[in-house]
Amino acid sequence: MEDRKLSQFLSLVLRHAPERFGLTLDPFGWAKIDDILKAKPSVTRDALLRVVGDNDKQRFTISEDGRRIRANQGHSVKVALDLVAEEPPAELYHGTVDRFLPAIRKSGLKSMKRHHVHLSHDVETATKVAQRRGEPIVLTIDAAAMHSNGLTFFRSKNGVWLTGKVASKYIGYPES
Repeated sequence: MEDRKLSQFLSLVLRHAPERFGLTLDPFGWAKIDDILKAKPSVTRDALLRVVGDNDKQRFTISEDGRRIRANQGHSVKVALDLVAEEPPAELYHGTVDRFLPAIRKSGLKSMKRHHVHLSHDVETATKVAQRRGEPIVLTIDAAAMHSNGLTFFRSKNGVWLTGKVASKYIGYPES
């Protein structure tokens, strides 16, 4: 299995649909690597470890004992990631595409089927995220104002900033 497909498979199993493969995540989102390898015999341990280690977005974490794996964020299934609230930088960024702007202008950014809204620490990362869906548009988030108004932020292990919702008043749009 090519690395990109393996990464997509791991995202599906560890973030959205473990039951489709006969797998169960523990309350913190961990799955046994051996169980994943049994569920998908075409995947080798070496390939799995390579995809986790080489993934530029660092979507997954291997446990210290090397026996379990979990996604760092982006879950639609219920898990407790043990995230600690942190003060965010003054500005964060969110990559999107033109077709979502009317809804964002009206209702802000919502977590949708995920646990959190995902925000990037820099424009470059937000641009990469948005490119998957089309011509990227990067929104600037006034994280300092949000935080001073009592909204909570978390930073996942791979550096993605997470929050529950971003109201429209905290979003800066690029000039057209």
